[in-house]
Amino acid sequence: MASLLPMQCVASLRKPGRLIHLRGAASLGINKRNYSSKKAAASGEYLHQSVVPSMHYQKSLPRLPIPKLEDTVRRYLAAQKPLLDDDQFRTTEKLTQDFQSGVGKQLHEELVAQDKRNKHTSYISGPWSDMYLSARDSVVLNFNPFMSFNPDPKTEYNDQLVRSTNMVCSAVRFMKTLRAGILEPEVFHLNPAKSDTDSFKRFIRWVPSSLSWYGAYMVNAYPLDMSQYFRLFNSSRIPKTGRDELFTDEKARHLLVMRNGNMYVFDVVDKEGNLVEPAEIQSHLKYILSDSAPTAAFPLGVLTSENRDVWAGLRNKLVAAGNAEDLRVVDSALFCLSLDDESMKDHIHISHNMLHGDGCNRWYDKSFSIILTKDGQAAINFEHSWGDGVAVLRFQNEIFKDTTEKPLVHPGSAAAAVDSSSAVRRLQFNLDSEVETGIQNAKENFDSAVSKLTIDALEFKKGGKQQLKKSKLSPDAIAQLAFQMGFLRQYGQTVATYESCSTAAFRHGRTETIRPASVHTQRCAHAFVCEPGQHSVEQLQGLLSECSKYHGQLTREAAMGQGFDRHLFAMKYLANSQSQALHSLYSDPAYTAINHNILSTSTLTSPAVNLGGFAPVVPDGFGVGYGVHDDWIGCNVSSYPDRNVHDFLQCVHKSFEDIFTVLEGKALS
Repeated sequence: MASLLPMQCVASLRKPGRLIHLRGAASLGINKRNYSSKKAAASGEYLHQSVVPSMHYQKSLPRLPIPKLEDTVRRYLAAQKPLLDDDQFRTTEKLTQDFQSGVGKQLHEELVAQDKRNKHTSYISGPWSDMYLSARDSVVLNFNPFMSFNPDPKTEYNDQLVRSTNMVCSAVRFMKTLRAGILEPEVFHLNPAKSDTDSFKRFIRWVPSSLSWYGAYMVNAYPLDMSQYFRLFNSSRIPKTGRDELFTDEKARHLLVMRNGNMYVFDVVDKEGNLVEPAEIQSHLKYILSDSAPTAAFPLGVLTSENRDVWAGLRNKLVAAGNAEDLRVVDSALFCLSLDDESMKDHIHISHNMLHGDGCNRWYDKSFSIILTKDGQAAINFEHSWGDGVAVLRFQNEIFKDTTEKPLVHPGSAAAAVDSSSAVRRLQFNLDSEVETGIQNAKENFDSAVSKLTIDALEFKKGGKQQLKKSKLSPDAIAQLAFQMGFLRQYGQTVATYESCSTAAFRHGRTETIRPASVHTQRCAHAFVCEPGQHSVEQLQGLLSECSKYHGQLTREAAMGQGFDRHLFAMKYLANSQSQALHSLYSDPAYTAINHNILSTSTLTSPAVNLGGFAPVVPDGFGVGYGVHDDWIGCNVSSYPDRNVHDFLQCVHKSFEDIFTVLEGKALS
C-alpha cells in the first residue's frame, strides 16, 4: 500500500508513493512500540513529553555511503540479467565495463570528492529533490500517494464533524510536540527490551548529540533521520517555470479547509501559541459544513493538478490580479483539511477519492492534506518532493493513536457558542477570463487523466506472515515473487520492477531501489507457472528459499545505501550539471527499459492505516500497494488501459495459492 514496510531488521527500512520512485510513497513501516514516555506533558497541548529531545541523534547519524563503482556495476548487471536475452546482455555488459573503466570512474571520483565537501548532507539529497521539483508533470497520479486511516474502533466517533475536529486537534498537538523538541525521536529498535526503556532514555539524553547515535547503536537501536519533519506543517510546493520551490512559514497559525471547492481559513493556534479550544474548532468546522455557499463555479484547487509550467503561468496571473496575499494564506496554512460531501461505497471508491478525488476540493501542493468524507472515512494525501513517507507515517500513527485513545471532542459534545462567521473567512479570489479558462481546461485535463485509471484490490485469506516465517521465508520476498509469477502468467515475461526502500538510517537519506526481478524469481516463477508438474514439492520449496534469501540480501543492501539506482542517477545528474555528454550506458535501451518500471511496488502495514495506493509510474505499468499481515495478504493495484488490473490480480491470487500449497507439502495440480 503506499510505500512502507514492516521492518524485520534495520535492513528492512524500506515507499507515496511510490510513494517511491517518482510516485511511490517510499516509506518506512514503524515497528510497534509506545512512542510516548510515561511522563505525559503537563498540559493537553502536547501528545507526550519525550525524555530524549526529538533531534538528539541528528548530528551523529552516519552519512549515506556512496557504493564502490565496481559494486554498482555488478549489481546493475545482475538486475539486468533476467530482463535481457544473451545478445542484449553482452552489449549492456560491454557498455557497462567501458563506463566503469572510463567516464564512470571519473564521475564516481568527482561525486566522492563533492560528497566530502558536503558533510552536512547526503550525496543524493540535492539531486533527488531537484528531480522532483523539476518534473513538469501534474503531481496528481504522477507523484502524490495516499494512505487511508482505519476507522475509529468506536463507531460513533467516525462522524465527519467529530472526527475532523479530533484530527485537527491531534495534528496541532503533534506540531507543537515536534516544535517543542519533545516528540520521541524516530528510532528502530532491534532489541526494545534494552533500548526502548526509561532507563536507557535517561542515560542517552546525557550523551552529547555528536555521540548519541553510537550510544544507541551499542544496544542495537538505530535512530532515523528526522530532517524532513519540519516541512510537514505550514508548507507548500510553489509552481515556478522550469523548477518549483518549497515554501514554509512556521509563524502562520491557521488551517485551510476546503468544501465544495470553496476555501476557508481560521486560526487553530492562538497568539500565545496554544491550541484553540477544541469546542471552538468544532464550532468553526460545523459552520463550514453547514455553509450554504454554492459549489465553487471556478474551483481554484484544480489548478494544482495542472502541468507545473501551466500552473506557474496561471499563478503569476492570479498574483497580478491582486491575489498574492490570499495565495500566501493558502501556502502558509498548517495543512489542508478537505471535507467531502460524498459517502464512500467500498475500498475501491475510497482509493479513487483519496488518491485524486474530483480535483476541485483539493490543494495538491500542500505538504499533506487530511481528507474526510461525509461518512467519516479519512486519509492523508501528500506531496512528495519535500520528503518520503517516514514523517507522514509517523504523523499518521500518532494522530490515529491520539484521536482514538484521547479524543478531545465526543459525539454529543456541544460546539462552543462563538461567532464562527467572524472567525472563519472564506477566501475570495479575483479571477479574470484567462484564469477562468485555465480552471476549465485544468478540470478537463484532470477528468481525462483520472478517467483512464482503474483500481482493483485483492485479499488473499489462506495464509500470511505467520505461516511464511514458520517456513523461514521472508514475507516481503514471497509477495514480490507472487507479483513476478502473476505477471509471467498474464503476459509471459519478466519486466522491470521497483520496490522503494528508505535510507532514513542515514543523515538526509531518501530512498534506494530494491530490484525484486532476479534470475532467482525468474527461475522460480517459470517452474511454478510454466512447468508445475515437472518439479517435486521439495524442489519448488528450494526455489522459494533461494528467492527469499536473495531478496533479503537485496533489501539489506538497499537499506544500507548499497543499491545501484541512486549511484547511477547521481553520476548522470553530475554529468548533466557539468554539461558533459552522457556515456552511452545511459542511452542503452537496456538502461531505458530497467528504468521503465512496469511493476512499481511499495508495502505498508501499520495499525493506523487501512490501505494506501498510488498510480502506475508508466502508462503500461501497475501501481502495486500491498501489505503482508499475520494471516492474510492484501494488494491495492492501479493501472491504465494498457494493462488489465483485474486479470493481473487473479493471476497474483493464483500465485499465492500455488506458493502456499507447496509450503503445505502438497504437489501442484
